[in-house]
Amino acid sequence: MIEYYFMCPYCGAEISMLLDPSVQKQDYVEDCEVCCNPIRVRCEIAEGDVEVFDAISIEQ
Repeated sequence: MIEYYFMCPYCGAEISMLLDPSVQKQDYVEDCEVCCNPIRVRCEIAEGDVEVFDAISIEQ
């Protein structure tokens, strides 16, 4: 697993997520551990490194 740090698009807090390097392209929704708002996470992993990472707010 890769621990990846980024800023929440809602509250601006630095949070981390565990990414599975065995899945090259990932697209899922996970709640911010600080403000509990849903974040759409899209990432691409190549050779164990995070190549692309987006954390996007989901307007409700």
